[in-house]
Amino acid sequence: MMKRATMASFSPKPTKCYNVRSISMPTRSHPTTLRIEEELNKLKSWEVTSTSSSSSNYSKADSLGKGLGGLKDLYTCIEELLHLPLTQKALALHQNEKWVEELLDGSVKYLDVCGNTRDAILTMKESVRVLESALRRRMVGDSSLEDSVNAYVCFRKKMKKEVVKVLAALKQMDQKHEVFPLDLDNHLAAVVRVLRESSLITSSIFQSLLLFLSTPILKPRASRWSLVSILMQKGVLACESSQSKSMNEMESVDIAISNLFADNASEDVEAQKIESAQRKLELLDESIEGLENGLEGLFRLLIHTRVSLLNVLSH
Repeated sequence: MMKRATMASFSPKPTKCYNVRSISMPTRSHPTTLRIEEELNKLKSWEVTSTSSSSSNYSKADSLGKGLGGLKDLYTCIEELLHLPLTQKALALHQNEKWVEELLDGSVKYLDVCGNTRDAILTMKESVRVLESALRRRMVGDSSLEDSVNAYVCFRKKMKKEVVKVLAALKQMDQKHEVFPLDLDNHLAAVVRVLRESSLITSSIFQSLLLFLSTPILKPRASRWSLVSILMQKGVLACESSQSKSMNEMESVDIAISNLFADNASEDVEAQKIESAQRKLELLDESIEGLENGLEGLFRLLIHTRVSLLNVLSH
């Protein structure tokens, strides 16, 4: 699970340390820095879209998957940039500068966040599949669903606590960027600029993903979900389908599971509720697996970036 993060003040939304804009690079920038600029601008456009699409028929997990895919494209370009002789020579000449230490520190911390988040998602996938199995047994008369639901809720609560710590650490990283010297040559200045912009967008996407994974959930109370009464007061249970467009995959599962514990009459209605919960869990399972694959690919690229930086600075 997630670790090595420092507690700090927590805000429920990612802190944006930059304005959404196009980067204006020097006219004589290397083509590789220009490609990184293009990837950064794509990610910033994605960020605007992802935060303004909650009211449409839109999958939050799919959107996050696209963000992770964009990061992979970005770090592929960064790897090319770090292998340029021009870049290697420039960084080697400044390897004792504080802003170089900042780049190295960021590379290992994002690697930790990516790996720990990937491990957390893997554990979540196992928890979801246990719940899916319990629902299948419920269909044939097994009444042990409550234990599986309680285990799922406990896992979600534990994940939320861990996510708070990681989010706080990411926000601290965003605030530590030093102003780099103005006397750097054009190429090195461009390299430092795009690497810092890349760091900020990486942090932003990780924060969005972590907030998705820590979607709030209310615990069961006395074999009944306290969430049920709240949702009934708001009329949510009566109009689940009309609300589903504005919910992410995890919220949809919460509502479907809550419905299972609401008072109801016929066996037909009970069967429909179980089928609905199964469909929602299957969608969440697919979404989680997609995010896991995205993080696995990104993790490998972050390793390459870290190794490339170390190799440049060790000569």
